Amino acid sequence: MTVTERVAYIRGLIEGLGIDDSSKEGRVIKAMVEVLDDLAVSVEDIDETIEDLSEQIDAVDEDLSTLEEDFYSDDEDEEEDEDFDEEELYEVVCPSCGETICIDEDMLDRGEMTCPNCNELLEFDLDLDGCECGCEDDDCCCDDDCGCDCDK
Repeated sequence: MTVTERVAYIRGLIEGLGIDDSSKEGRVIKAMVEVLDDLAVSVEDIDETIEDLSEQIDAVDEDLSTLEEDFYSDDEDEEEDEDFDEEELYEVVCPSCGETICIDEDMLDRGEMTCPNCNELLEFDLDLDGCECGCEDDDCCCDDDCGCDCDK
């Protein structure tokens, strides 16, 4: 039984009692039933609004679930793919500003780049044939304490 139906039932009981509307008690009871009618209408409006909002939330939840499946399932497929290669990043410290910059293989291959922090031109020379200090093994300029593996 809804609230409106219950208020209608109470109104029927009051009318069945034959309460006189001209008496003090009758006017009070009539005013109380009118307030109950207004409250019942308000409660029904709130219930309808809640039901509409609940349906909208369910629709948004379904849409979000679909988006999550589409978005996250793609990431999982890529991670499981054997051909998927994650690009390796290298950290370089700018000698001018001291900031650490992450660069990729393509930037290293170009041999130079501009520091995004101080706009200083950074040049990269990747001569991996020599020792760790950058000299060729035969022409090493290191002292014995440098720690490189080249033979002087």
